[in-house]
Amino acid sequence: MTESPSAAPTDPTTDPTTGLTAAQVADRVARGLTNAIPDAPTRTISQIIRGNVFTPINAVVGILAALVIAAGSPKDALFGGVIVANSVIGVVQELRAKKVLDQLSVVSAPKAQAVRDGQVVELRVHELVRDDVVELRVGAQVVADGTMLTSENLEIDESLLTGEADPVVKTAGDDVLSGSAVVAGTGRMVVTKVGAENYAVKLAEEARRFTLVNSPLRNDVNRIVKWVGYMIIPVGILLATSQFLRRDEGWRESIISTVAGLVGMVPEGLVLLTSMAFAVGVVRLGKQRCLVQELPAIEVLARVDVLCADKTGTITEGSLAVSGIEPMANEDAATIDLALAALAQLDPDPNATSSALKSHFTEATTWVVAGRVPFSSARKWSGMTFADHGSWILGAPENVLTESYAGDIQAKVEEHATLGERVLVLATTDSTFADGAEPALATVHPVALVLLEDIVRADAPETLQFFADQGVTVKVISGDNNVTVGAVARRAGLADWDNNINATSLPPDDSEEFADAIENGTIFGRVTPHQKRAMVKALQARGHVVAMTGDGVNDVLALKDSDCGIAMASGSEATRGVAQLVLLDSNFSALPAVVAEGRRVINNIERVASLFLTKTAYSVILSILTGVFALAYPLRPIHLSILSWFTIGLPSFFLALEPNDQRV
Repeated sequence: MTESPSAAPTDPTTDPTTGLTAAQVADRVARGLTNAIPDAPTRTISQIIRGNVFTPINAVVGILAALVIAAGSPKDALFGGVIVANSVIGVVQELRAKKVLDQLSVVSAPKAQAVRDGQVVELRVHELVRDDVVELRVGAQVVADGTMLTSENLEIDESLLTGEADPVVKTAGDDVLSGSAVVAGTGRMVVTKVGAENYAVKLAEEARRFTLVNSPLRNDVNRIVKWVGYMIIPVGILLATSQFLRRDEGWRESIISTVAGLVGMVPEGLVLLTSMAFAVGVVRLGKQRCLVQELPAIEVLARVDVLCADKTGTITEGSLAVSGIEPMANEDAATIDLALAALAQLDPDPNATSSALKSHFTEATTWVVAGRVPFSSARKWSGMTFADHGSWILGAPENVLTESYAGDIQAKVEEHATLGERVLVLATTDSTFADGAEPALATVHPVALVLLEDIVRADAPETLQFFADQGVTVKVISGDNNVTVGAVARRAGLADWDNNINATSLPPDDSEEFADAIENGTIFGRVTPHQKRAMVKALQARGHVVAMTGDGVNDVLALKDSDCGIAMASGSEATRGVAQLVLLDSNFSALPAVVAEGRRVINNIERVASLFLTKTAYSVILSILTGVFALAYPLRPIHLSILSWFTIGLPSFFLALEPNDQRV
């Protein structure tokens, strides 16, 4: 019997220096303990074809066309071309979107540096097995859940999983989760869970069921087709009996005349026009680097009145910048700048803070390191001793200053923290640091406060203002601290930014109080993935059409349940799989163009739909009169097809392309 992945225990004897042997790997492969990740929840090619071919309108038109062909007049079945055109447009668009997503998956597929037989080898994700030792370096993605074996100043970014922007320091024995990424340091981990057992896969698995976007326009057209389908039966019987029994026509002519009356009742041109207008919209959005997975998705976004946006990757770039340096009284600003530049540029394991300082101080340092203390989660500070320049420390004020953290310094730090800034203190010390030695601080003298903030995307303020002008309420939902998120929203120009809520204090997500809080709030921090989904559902229950943007695995559930999910191409494969729209440049500013295109399509289609419905009403009346008075039906199906195409179809198509950005 094959041993299941969940039943096999992790090998406690795994050696971080040698990893697994070839025989051990073969044994785990034979037992099915490989890291085979389930595909993202997109439709297969056969599902795409079936979904676009087997539709209500195609069924009605197909039956009528089959009757005409059976009656021996294939030319009168010309109207059946609508089935082909409508199906081809939908299938081609979805296959194109699937191809692009598959290419993205291949390009962005992470690789793992595994240790086998004492050698570091590069493996694809599915080639890993349980108990593999994986080396983690800066920039690497964690591709399977595991436990740290060794660590040297290792910091993991778990924002794609939790939404929390601050890196998490990992030491030996700590758990690491798939979907996170290394931002500083190095280390080796042992894989403890593979395949569907991984945390990120389990979270994405809840959204695996593929569902079509809820399109009101498509629903209305299908409802019209259903009504027409009900009417076709009695009207068809009336026409057929009047032509065959009362007019004594042959069965072939009776069928052709009956179908002529019935096909005029079917608004097949409206369905084709809708598909063509959507297809043109998709092409236009493609020029904006926006991939539409389903044609009706641009319609839904045009109807959206609430946009839930994740902070990281949408409003912010996901990196830090220096917002200010505040020297203490009588301290030399030039010396402070030189010290910060040296601390950042001479750090062999740069983290987010070092990277921000390095970007701020671009002039190469001339200082020389004599000894170093790396950053650790326990100390929350790092330090260096420089030849001829003494020892300097950079870290959290309360950890660096200890008992001295009080008075004016504490007040300043807390003031900046309320504005969403991250505050570090730069200090000098009498201690001398040596590589590898246990650090001990003597007298510490604060020199300056270093202020850091999340970098707001340059296009975010303009985009948020667009939605405000269009009456779309933007709510920022993040796993980060709510005060920090509120400060970011303020800098991005979002109104009501100070209305921020810590999600840990929210009522149960199945209560009316929860729905009220979500309805009235603007900024939500410390939000879990399941809370994001509950927030979307609460807004929908209040009658809102909700769009959700995101890039991480923690956004998958909310993206799946929103009316329109919008994913960033730079995010996880799971988010791209469940979203209806994918921003290929991960550019938040593309959304106004998507909304405008959707409004143009929907408003114009609704404006010209009356032409097709007028034809339907005319055909119903003419068919009933013809049947009641046993008259010869004046038109053949081919006449109706040509008349519809040239008197209604073509003019409507060009009318549907006119500019129109009115709110739907």
